Amino acid sequence: MDDIVNDFLVESFEGLDQLDRDLVALESAPTDGELLARVFRCVHTVKGTCGFLGFGKLESVAHVGESLLAKLRDGELVLDSARTSALLSLVDAIRQILCSIESSGQEGDADYSALIARLEGLLAPEQPESKGQPNLRQGDEVAGHPQAGAELGEAQAEARANAGSATDSSIRVDVGLLDRLMNLVGELVLARNQILQHATAEQGGSLAAASQRLNLLTTELQEGVMKTRMQPIGNIWGKLPRVVRDLAVACNKQIRLEMEGKETELDKTIIEAIKDPLTHIVRNSADHGIETPEVRIPRGKPAEGRLSLRAYHEGGQVIIEIADDGAGIDAERIKQKAVEKGLISADQAARMGEREALNLVFLPGLSTARQVTNISGRGVGMDVVKSNIEKIGGAVDIQSKPGVGTTLKIKIPLTLAIIPALVVSCNGNRYAIPQVNLVELVRRERRESRECIEMIHGAPVYRLRGNLLPLVYLRSALDSTGKAARNDALNVVVLQADDRTFGLVVDEINDTEEIVVKPLGKQLKGLTAFAGATIMGDGRVALILDVMGLAQRAHVISEVRERRAGEHVAPVRATLGNRQALLVCALGDTRRAAIPLSSVARLEEFPASSVEHAGEYDVVQYRGQILALLDLPGILGVSSVEPRSGMLPVVVYAANGRNVGFVVGRILDIVEDEVHVDVSTTREGMLGSIVVQQRVTDVLDMGAIVRNAAPWLIEGVVAMENAA
Repeated sequence: MDDIVNDFLVESFEGLDQLDRDLVALESAPTDGELLARVFRCVHTVKGTCGFLGFGKLESVAHVGESLLAKLRDGELVLDSARTSALLSLVDAIRQILCSIESSGQEGDADYSALIARLEGLLAPEQPESKGQPNLRQGDEVAGHPQAGAELGEAQAEARANAGSATDSSIRVDVGLLDRLMNLVGELVLARNQILQHATAEQGGSLAAASQRLNLLTTELQEGVMKTRMQPIGNIWGKLPRVVRDLAVACNKQIRLEMEGKETELDKTIIEAIKDPLTHIVRNSADHGIETPEVRIPRGKPAEGRLSLRAYHEGGQVIIEIADDGAGIDAERIKQKAVEKGLISADQAARMGEREALNLVFLPGLSTARQVTNISGRGVGMDVVKSNIEKIGGAVDIQSKPGVGTTLKIKIPLTLAIIPALVVSCNGNRYAIPQVNLVELVRRERRESRECIEMIHGAPVYRLRGNLLPLVYLRSALDSTGKAARNDALNVVVLQADDRTFGLVVDEINDTEEIVVKPLGKQLKGLTAFAGATIMGDGRVALILDVMGLAQRAHVISEVRERRAGEHVAPVRATLGNRQALLVCALGDTRRAAIPLSSVARLEEFPASSVEHAGEYDVVQYRGQILALLDLPGILGVSSVEPRSGMLPVVVYAANGRNVGFVVGRILDIVEDEVHVDVSTTREGMLGSIVVQQRVTDVLDMGAIVRNAAPWLIEGVVAMENAA
């Protein structure tokens, strides 16, 4: 609420300064309709907003001024000297109240009854006292209230002297100017990348030092400009209470709207892109989802339905959840409707799982409404919602349970202007892949790849740690006709699209860098494989791959195909026998340890400077959470010779939906081998010892280590987060 009041003060002070100038100009041109309309709009805005914020005194003063201005605007009255003076006094009174609100949060003790009476008196068509009178201000001897008028005049003089302090800390900038500034920063980033590329080729020298300085300054400038474009998502949530209220009245429902995370910030471009899809989803939840009280009460639900909006940051993205406690979605009915509309065949419907059936609501022309109303039911909208969200690099997921409710989760990037990306090569051309879609990189020698790649139903899959990963060859996906590169290795970029993973096979993996997103031209808009373009450090253009579009073109986003591939996972695992995937790391100078890869959530590196302290633990900020760091060599009684500086290699272990990080000496390799454990070496925290790569290696019992070193992980990490 403080932010809303501050914005109100800034806008109102700016409006009052303009009002002073407009009223004086109106004295010379009392019939200028444009000026009158602008003055009326300003006072009307102040009155409407202060009423919403609960400033009753300000509202009463502004209301009578608005009434006078309405008659002047409509031509019922003519602006003369007396009315101009009274309106200028109105401006002074409003300014004084605003100053009081700014300094104390209250409207002050001043009495404005004389001013209100004066303005009301000027509403009559004939005003004899206006003839021949000089311009008067509220501070002059007001008839009937001389003393109050004098006191008010002094207070208003002081208010005019002190007004505007709320505007001192902010400035209004045209959005077009911000967009141009952002484009210039983008060009600066490109120039920075080019200079860094040339400077890297030189060893030492003044160019290298200057380029590093340029790199730091450009990064800070980029972050600062991007912050100017960031807006709280509450800006587009503001109209939703009215939308929900009107729908509830029209549908004879009782709906309570709850909003959490209104301060979550997004780039203005993203805000504009999700405004309409978000409104459509809320309308659907209120119309289709939440039942009437007559239906809810017999089902044991409260008469009032609940519709909640929640926004938060997670993993470099913004997550928006729209949930209702309504009737939910019947997956079988969805499939039946899709078959009736000819969108899918009966055979396809029979093989569909629940998740795939729920996603049918995003097909164009599909609606579960029993009748068409002026609100919904024509099957238009959800397909547009999904496509608009995917256009900005986002994804939408739907979960529903009949009788319980429905939740839609929207994942969108923070900004579209400058993003980190992985640069890959294929057929001599370079392509950029947004890092938000990147899971991991896999490289195998050609002779090893023959054993790892299998064909299932004519589609290639890669055996990755016992699981089968669908493969998409970038060369084939882009219909490239060039000669295939002769590589000695297989490069697989593991990507995530709509909560599904697949491997993209490329010729080369180059590097990661920040890229400036340039939109595609009209002629290329229909190419679903590309999300945009960028200019690389050498000045050449690289296309940005649309991960979702590639997945759809290759048909890897299909539950039917995943289920078929999954049928072959169990036999593959069965043939492994004692083969296990292990993460091998160094604990000290001579001690090596192996961790079953099934216990590893992620491998990370953190700067030692990012380590903080919470309670008795070292912690780092990790993916929107607080990650506790435990020293694995210390837990196992190994003296590490590696200094705790620079980058810390960390193995992230997950349990009960919580994470803990184990700091190791070095991460050496991931191996898959026959495991024959020598249990004679077993002790606390160990399963035994094995020989890996001709070295004796301890196999760790991560469950026991966690129970002893981090028991709170088993019970829940809430207490530690609260302490932090």
